[in-house]
Amino acid sequence: MKKNDWKDRLNIVYSTNPDFNYNMGEEEETETLDPKQQKLRVNIEKKGRGGKTVTVITGFIGSEDDLKELGRMLKTKCGVGGAVKDGEILIQGEFRQRVIDLLKAEGFSQTK
Repeated sequence: MKKNDWKDRLNIVYSTNPDFNYNMGEEEETETLDPKQQKLRVNIEKKGRGGKTVTVITGFIGSEDDLKELGRMLKTKCGVGGAVKDGEILIQGEFRQRVIDLLKAEGFSQTK
């Protein structure tokens, strides 16, 4: 069944050409690399967060679903909240060493 939702085409100029096919420009998800090939970086940040400390994990290459799953696992094991935004995993609090140990246990050997 073809999805033809008008909300997806807002601000698009109308075409009278009967053969016109509107391309939504959907991007393909990148394949998730093997954990041994991932080069993850774990940093502590305070700037722009109201003085609160956040552990930031960057460098993940793969699909958004796999990134969210990794973020969910880290938040659960650390027992804190966090978020997955813009290709980064944010863990509330200063858990740098614990996150590095958890990632290495999961097979992410190139974590620093």
